[in-house]
Amino acid sequence: MNAKQGQRIIMHVDMDAFYASIEQRDNPDLRGKPVIVGSSGERGVVAAASYEVREFGVRSAMPSREAVRRCPDAIFIRPRIDHYRQVSRVIFDVFRQLTPVVEGLSLDEAFLDFSDEVGIAQCAQARALDIKQRILTATGLNASVGVGPNKLVAKIASDINKPDGLCMLFGTQIEETLDTMPARKLPGIGRKTEQRLHSMGISTIGDLRTAPDAALSAVFGRYAMRVKQRAAGIDERPVTPHRADKSISSETTFNVDLVSLKKMKIELTALADQTAARARKKELHGAVVIVKIRTADFRTQTRQMPLQPASNSTATIGQRARELLDDWYLEHPDSAVRLLGVGIAGLVREKQLDLFAAEHDSEKNVDQVLDTIRKKYGTDSVKRGSRLR
Repeated sequence: MNAKQGQRIIMHVDMDAFYASIEQRDNPDLRGKPVIVGSSGERGVVAAASYEVREFGVRSAMPSREAVRRCPDAIFIRPRIDHYRQVSRVIFDVFRQLTPVVEGLSLDEAFLDFSDEVGIAQCAQARALDIKQRILTATGLNASVGVGPNKLVAKIASDINKPDGLCMLFGTQIEETLDTMPARKLPGIGRKTEQRLHSMGISTIGDLRTAPDAALSAVFGRYAMRVKQRAAGIDERPVTPHRADKSISSETTFNVDLVSLKKMKIELTALADQTAARARKKELHGAVVIVKIRTADFRTQTRQMPLQPASNSTATIGQRARELLDDWYLEHPDSAVRLLGVGIAGLVREKQLDLFAAEHDSEKNVDQVLDTIRKKYGTDSVKRGSRLR
């Protein structure tokens, strides 16, 4: 079904087995064979799995020892992250030749917004095919593309006909398709949540859409209504581009992977504090906040949202960063986190700001007091209460 005139046209482009496909492209001897990108050591983790090895049930983020148990003939390749980044830059150049509204999620995944392109409603499928062909020509790699009226539907659609797939979902197709899909296909439904839902008689996305509010609240808490909206294919989030070359950021790698959302938020708040303090020192404000997340399988993802007005307030940046983490965690509830980062982009000088859109005086005063103390006694001399919990 084609999109209607005036409807948002969002595409989700997801490279197929990106790391593994690059290795198979570069080494013909690996083609058609079960390839795992990652370490084969006792504590190793699968960073990427070729489609050949996926037939044995091997997936990214799986412990390498389990992958070997499932597929003893698997060929392990050490990751070449810098090389993958180079290929990714070529792919994102393709995206930006077609639209300036590109939101990168990781090296191999992005949302593209074509809503403002004249006549796009009638040629969305042709545009998606063009993207796939341009990527193939530039890199020799296949991509799957999902097209829909929002980010959620586009992301679900991109997974339907993988690999090398194309799927468009609009109008009544959305409910018809989502209703019959297993609940786990909805971003945010992990293994444990799926088991709990099954015990309640909820097995499909359609079941989620029609479930009583009280039942969903018992499982998802304050996220219940958001989950119900997503099950109905509703998602108002904008595609948010940013330029990483004008940014301020802070990040940290953990000795032990984080699995608790509470601990993630504590660390994220500290990083937001560091980033905001650096911005204030340079008398800069950010128009976009960015959260960087690297999981145990070494997959790096980013989430971002605009700040209106631009800000260098610890409270504002921290709050938005935690909201982004909430959204990410809702889609990846079973993930262990190895690295977190918080950044701001779209930097502007204080004198460029609208004075009538300034931060709350109380927030600004707290920031100024802490900055003064840290300048005199060192950056670790005082910490925010949320960091001490």
